[in-house]
Amino acid sequence: MPSAHVTVDPHFSIGAIRRRLFGGFVEHLGRHIYDGIYEPGHPSADADGFRTDVIELVKELGVSMIRYPGGNFVSGFRWEDSVGPVEDRARRLDLAWHSTETNEVGLHEFSSWLEKVGSDLMMAVNLGTRGTLEAIDLLEYSNIPSGTTLSQRRIDNGREEPFDVKVWCLGNEMDGPWQLGHRNAEDYGKVAARTAKGLRQLDPSIELVVCGSSSAHMPTFGEWERVVLNHTYDDVDMISCHAYYEEREGDLDSFLASAVDMDKFIETVVATADHVKAVKGSDKQIDISFDEWNVWYIERYHGVDKIEGIDNWPVAPRILEDVYSVADAVVFGNLMISLLKHADRVASASLAQLVNVIAPIMTEPGGPAWRQTTFYPFSLTSRLARGDALQLKLDAPTYRTKQYGEVPLVDAVATHDPADGASAVFLVNRSTSESIDVTVDISALGDVALQESHTLTDSDVYAKNTLDEPTRVAPQPNDTARISENALTVTLPPVSWTALALG
Repeated sequence: MPSAHVTVDPHFSIGAIRRRLFGGFVEHLGRHIYDGIYEPGHPSADADGFRTDVIELVKELGVSMIRYPGGNFVSGFRWEDSVGPVEDRARRLDLAWHSTETNEVGLHEFSSWLEKVGSDLMMAVNLGTRGTLEAIDLLEYSNIPSGTTLSQRRIDNGREEPFDVKVWCLGNEMDGPWQLGHRNAEDYGKVAARTAKGLRQLDPSIELVVCGSSSAHMPTFGEWERVVLNHTYDDVDMISCHAYYEEREGDLDSFLASAVDMDKFIETVVATADHVKAVKGSDKQIDISFDEWNVWYIERYHGVDKIEGIDNWPVAPRILEDVYSVADAVVFGNLMISLLKHADRVASASLAQLVNVIAPIMTEPGGPAWRQTTFYPFSLTSRLARGDALQLKLDAPTYRTKQYGEVPLVDAVATHDPADGASAVFLVNRSTSESIDVTVDISALGDVALQESHTLTDSDVYAKNTLDEPTRVAPQPNDTARISENALTVTLPPVSWTALALG
């Protein structure tokens, strides 16, 4: 049996883990809002029409901040449609997803839902078909307590206190030709800088995220970041990264190594941002908002789900409803390891998305809600990863992949909370055929005991949780995990994700 060795030492901190790393993303897309979080006729619906079974699952997931209302949706969005009496709101055609948006759930309703699930709001403004003035108007409506026409309009619409939104995204994926109002880097950088300056004149306390590349595989990647930051460096706090992964052409070995690509993506954007910092002679550091990430079978969407036709604009269609396997969940958990490994520069991250649409939570109209396989790595990591992310010494055997070359069979990260001494180790085994014995040197942690062990695996790597079998896959205690003589030992099954809590 192959073996690996890991050394954990709390003195080697990567950086403090910011709770915003465990953020989510809700877009007006498919059944995410309607029949997802909001279904007034459902047996579990509360007085506001929100499904309480979904609320409880989102709370269990441990989502800290939620990006809203898009995504591609935001580039055609008129924020004024989402406020005021529901019966007076406009029905609009959403060109991004070829659907009809009823605006039944808008800013006020969504903010109410956020209070129920205990998450903060990250707001995206439309810099595709709209611009600086509309963004400033939305900020005034949201954050000014009173005394202006727009703040009074919010009060008249039933919200006395400001929404007090602290983080704002300056558009979405503006490098993408599919985006309404797509611009080149020069043009986008200029409008983003103007908008950022205007927003800060109104509320200097906010944090701003400028659009980076929608993928590390875009032809403009790298140069886009350099040009955009050259315009906006002094006016923003973060630059966005977006990445989705899927198994292609049956290449499971490469798919299981997807986090290698995420690592490189983050490190390249950091290097580009620091280059601009050096050129400008600035003391300011730009961090990363990885505000869209997930496993998403995009090729399947284009081949099957995509809606077309001038007379075909459905409300809340069933699209992008990927059903996730054990292999998907292992990759997903590995992506969370990558985010933690870059905690010094990834200040915020948003899982895209939360309910029904490429989501860890699924619902059936009038029926149950259930956890997908990807639910578990997120909920456990969000709960257990506290304090600082630690730089590990990892020795592991490697394997060759078609896409990424030679890659370690084991990936890992550890966390440690100086406040209470709690630690956690997260590991993946990328081997499709062999278990791996891992020895973790924990002598630097002092006298600790194993508090929890969780391993997500299955003899069928494509096993899934479905409406008919909602609990087919779930993490199980790993009975091989034990501590002896300052060493934690554990056996990782093939294609598995493991979380170990120490204290």
